[in-house]
This record gives sequence, structure tokens and C-alpha cells, in this order.
Amino acid sequence: MPAGCLVTARGAGGPGASRTLVVGVGNVFLGDDGFGVEVARRIDPGSLPAGVEVADYGIRGVHLAYTLLDGQYDRLVLADAVRAGGPPGTLTVLRPDPAGPAGDTASTGDTPVLDAHGLSPDAVLGLLRTLGGEVAEVLVVGCEPAVVAERMELSPQVRAAVDAAVALIDEIVRDPRLAAVGPDG
Repeated sequence: MPAGCLVTARGAGGPGASRTLVVGVGNVFLGDDGFGVEVARRIDPGSLPAGVEVADYGIRGVHLAYTLLDGQYDRLVLADAVRAGGPPGTLTVLRPDPAGPAGDTASTGDTPVLDAHGLSPDAVLGLLRTLGGEVAEVLVVGCEPAVVAERMELSPQVRAAVDAAVALIDEIVRDPRLAAVGPDG
């Protein structure tokens, strides 16, 4: 799937139907940081339930915030490399607070100072709030990285976790009860 490609499942539902956006984020030039991008690439859009879309946003966090701004998504599922302290390749489901702190955004006066290519999920949500938008539910399917350095391949441990992450995301978008995970997964 080309970067930024948004693919909608067939039968996306009528007006008022719940909509989920599954997003892969990360920098493919920094080894395991490209985990989310690879996950998004491997998800088969034809297998998704109605109302679920998948996209590779890579390092375009500002673009993601603007996509979410129109309010058409009730749920955001992010795939990303996440340092949680486990062994490389360990998957973790996190629930960041959509109304929480702005994360990596800093401000000078009333003007946010943003690195458009370096926004963490918390910073994207902070920017979204700054712009007046919101998303009701956010889940992050994170993978503990082994190598975040200049290289264009995933480590063996993280590469081995990609298919499990795809399966986990498939479970999450099909079973709303799985959205009820706690703040630490």
C-alpha cells in the first residue's frame, strides 16, 4: 500500500455508523521505528469489517491530525514502535487518554511549535485537540523495538511480531469488548 493510501472496507456503513481508522506510523528509515508502517502494509483491506479503514501515515502526524479533525472516526487504532520495557518484539496494547497532555508539542506563546515529521501518538492527539477535534477511543498496538537506527529493515524480533500485530488488530476491530483494555494494556 503506498504511503498515505487510505483503504476502506466494503460496505462502510450508512450515516451514523461507527467508523474505525487503523493507522501505521513510524519512520521506515530508522529500523524498527517502521513497525507500524509494515503492519499497515500487511493488513488486507478486503478482510476488514464494514466501517474500518487502514492507512500508512508514516511520519506524517500533522496529516493524521487533520484527517481526524473532520470527526468521521469514532475509533483510532495505531500501530507503532513503543518502548514499554519488554524484550524486543513484545506486543503491547495501550490506551492513551485522548483528552490527556499534548505529548511532544511545545508552545511559544499561543503558537504550537511542532515537528511535522516527529509527532508521537500523544502529540497527534494534542494537536487534534488544539485544532478543536477529538476521537472518542484510541488504542495503540505497540511493539518493543530492538534497533532504532539508520537502516531500512526491521530487526528479526520485530519482523516476527508483525503478523501477530496484524492478527491482534483484526481481533480489536471485530470485537468491541477488546477496546475495554485498561490504560496499560
